[in-house]
Amino acid sequence: MSGFFDAFTGANLGYLMGGLGITIGVSVISIILSLIFGSIVGVVLFERFPFFSSFVGTLNNIVRNLPLLLIIFFTYFALPQFGFHLPIFWSTVVAMSVFQSAMLAEIVRGGLEAVDVGQFEGARANGLTNMQTMIHIVLPQAYKKMIPPIISQMISLVKDTSLASGIVLAELTYRGQIVYAQNTNFIVPVLIFMTVVYFLLNYGLSLVAKWFDSRLA
Repeated sequence: MSGFFDAFTGANLGYLMGGLGITIGVSVISIILSLIFGSIVGVVLFERFPFFSSFVGTLNNIVRNLPLLLIIFFTYFALPQFGFHLPIFWSTVVAMSVFQSAMLAEIVRGGLEAVDVGQFEGARANGLTNMQTMIHIVLPQAYKKMIPPIISQMISLVKDTSLASGIVLAELTYRGQIVYAQNTNFIVPVLIFMTVVYFLLNYGLSLVAKWFDSRLA
């Protein structure tokens, strides 16, 4: 077992934890942005505005059917060709936010469609505008129904941060590769360490989902 723990020197452990910090940073920012933009796109799809909703829906379907890694590569390598130069961290955030927003938009649209039509009619009968009805009456009810699939999508987002190692973002997976590249004996310990860390992060999110379910039951 001493050979197992040789991989976790102070320097190596600090290096790996720094990668974990980047993973969490990308995840948190991407989650917040994707929730905001995914909700907006989901409402647009639900409202079926003439032409505009169809256009947004087409773009959304295109993004949903592309590999996330391709979107990451496009954001980092192709956008500079159009004058948009982003650091690796923010390229990853943008790519993941765009992809996750597209996925969440469908969840939001489905959640809105699950709300009883009487809620819309009752709110409008009481003088609320469409926007007030959506914000104060419909969306809060829809989000209660959407919590489990949203949390599942967030878990996928956390796991997908590892794809950013393809553009050399120094997140947990990339740093793990650097550590065990120094010594092949470190491969198993480092992989086990990363497995435990990703499990704890995602299991924590699943516990949050269960807590919300129990609170909103």
